[in-house]
Amino acid sequence: MSISMPLSQKQKELSAKIRDLAKKKNAVILAHNYQRPEVQDVADITGDSLALSIKASETKAEVIVFCGVHFMAETASILAPNRIVLLPVQSAGCPMANMITAEALRAKKEELGDAVVVSYVNTTAAVKAESDICCTSANVVQVIRSIPIAKTIFMTPDRNLAQYAQKKSGRLVKYWDGFCHVHNSLSAEQVQRVKAAHPEALFIAHPECRPEVLDLTDEVKSTSGMLAFIKQSRHKTFILGTETGILHQLAKANPDKVLIPADEDMICPNMKKTGLQDILQALENMQPQITVAQAVRVRAKQALDRMLAVPRD
Repeated sequence: MSISMPLSQKQKELSAKIRDLAKKKNAVILAHNYQRPEVQDVADITGDSLALSIKASETKAEVIVFCGVHFMAETASILAPNRIVLLPVQSAGCPMANMITAEALRAKKEELGDAVVVSYVNTTAAVKAESDICCTSANVVQVIRSIPIAKTIFMTPDRNLAQYAQKKSGRLVKYWDGFCHVHNSLSAEQVQRVKAAHPEALFIAHPECRPEVLDLTDEVKSTSGMLAFIKQSRHKTFILGTETGILHQLAKANPDKVLIPADEDMICPNMKKTGLQDILQALENMQPQITVAQAVRVRAKQALDRMLAVPRD
């Protein structure tokens, strides 16, 4: 299934104006997999947050328009400090990223002593700067395994991702008590109902889901992992435990497959704030621009670079 609808005439006109202006201003448009379908379709690149920032930094674009949330635009600015980074809707934030501050993390580090701080990329630049290494939902297990065995590990901000990493890595992982309200809302009871209605389906969930939900999965995957797995799978029916925005890209890439949301209410309001009009206005006005102070940027980039140096399985 796809949750997208055909573009209206106004949306088609806005999309054409955006593409024309992006070309004139040498801008690359990035859209996260959870954005509105029409926003994903107008973008040059769709994907998960870190991959988008890396790809944008590798282009020759002078302007990066990030259709996502605030921490993602910050990450783009960290990796591409000489580019103009625009976040079309400045109020598009991430409640999970806001659950921990740099000040709170500094206090926790004093309490823990010589712990290695692993921060999810879904954190502010200031929190990344206070961290030793970053991780994504795709590489968290490899990152945890890369840490010397004698070290205490402390993860921020997602408790569910931390518990998943602990289970898969065999390492003890202490963690901040944060969560993604969208993924954390999915219950095991809801999953069991959908699985009972579709016994032929494989259940794939994001590791931000609760442990009892992940226990019901056939596969645990990041958004990019879901896209890759379903495309190569011979299976025909899938239940997806993640934000429903991903169904758009999945349906486009797999028109012959049945895609069922584990819960149709798994919608992130912040990810849906950005519309085509917002993107056009951002390009016209070159605002709102997102920048990261140099002292913070350098330290945050060190944590990202350490993550990128960890070998993948």
